[in-house]
Formats: sequence, structure tokens, C-alpha cells
Amino acid sequence: MKKIKNILAILMVVLLSSCSSTRSLQEYYIDNTENPNFLHLDVPTSILKLDEASLTESQRTALSSLRKLNILAFKKTEENTTQYKAEKQQVKAILSNDVYSELMKMNTEFGRATIKYLGDDDAIDEVIIYGDNDERGFALIRVLGNDMNPAHFMQLLQAVQKSDYKGEGLGALGDFLKG
Repeated sequence: MKKIKNILAILMVVLLSSCSSTRSLQEYYIDNTENPNFLHLDVPTSILKLDEASLTESQRTALSSLRKLNILAFKKTEENTTQYKAEKQQVKAILSNDVYSELMKMNTEFGRATIKYLGDDDAIDEVIIYGDNDERGFALIRVLGNDMNPAHFMQLLQAVQKSDYKGEGLGALGDFLKG
């Protein structure tokens, strides 16, 4: 009987220690899709309107590895400054988790940005782009895919930059953060 209690106690410790107290990024997205301070968009990769015929083989491979983009943006106003700070802190806590590997940090005309990913170095399943600006708010973009190759992904970004794509379908995000 004592052995069974010891085994149960060990099992409970293992189960409790395996449960993370940190929310996942997916949970954060779901929890805030109905929050009026947030704009939430699920965007299929077909919105990029890339002519596959003009892509290199590695760019086509990268495009086929993409599934969709999840965008969550918080627009800061004078009325929600306290909530903005709290939400920004929550996102940074989630992204500081060791499961995310940092790809790069940069300063943009919008503000500071960080790009992280989930998966192996040569088979990324999710790229997370987080940018914030203390005057406008923040945006959190999840690029979801299957076994994305970072080198191919960078080539695909270059193809998007060279394409005729002008952000069609993402106007709501720009409008949300501007005005």
C-alpha cells in the first residue's frame, strides 16, 4: 500500500511539473480574438498572389510549406494604456519561453521587431514576428507552415518584396494601427 502511495505521489509530481504555468501563444490568440482592443486576422497564403511560374524552385518549395498567417494587433489609445502595458508584458513573457528560438531583432519605421521560430533549424513549423511601438500598439504575426526552411523562407520574402503584392487584404491591419 505504501508503495502505491509513493508511486502515486511521484506520478502527481511528474504531471504537475509537466504542466506549464505559461500560456501558449495559441492560447493568447484565442483568448483575445473577441477583445475590442485587438484586431484578429487569419490570412491564407494565397493572398500573397505570387505567380508560381516566376518563382525559383526553392521559393516554390517555401511557398508550398506555408499554410497561413495569424495576425493579432493591439491598438493603443489613451483609454487603454494600462491594458496595453499588461498585454505587451504578457506577450513578451510568452515569447521569452525557451521553446522559441530567436532569428533576429530589428528596428523598423513602425518600431522594434523580433522574429522567433518554433521547430528545428532546418524544419521550422512556426515563425513569430512581434513588433511594438509605445505610441501605436503592437502586432503579433504567426506564420504557420510545415517544415519551413529558413533559407527558402528568406528567398520567399525577397520574392514577395519584388512582386506586385501591395498588402491587399491586410488593409484592415494598417487602418487599425494608423487611426
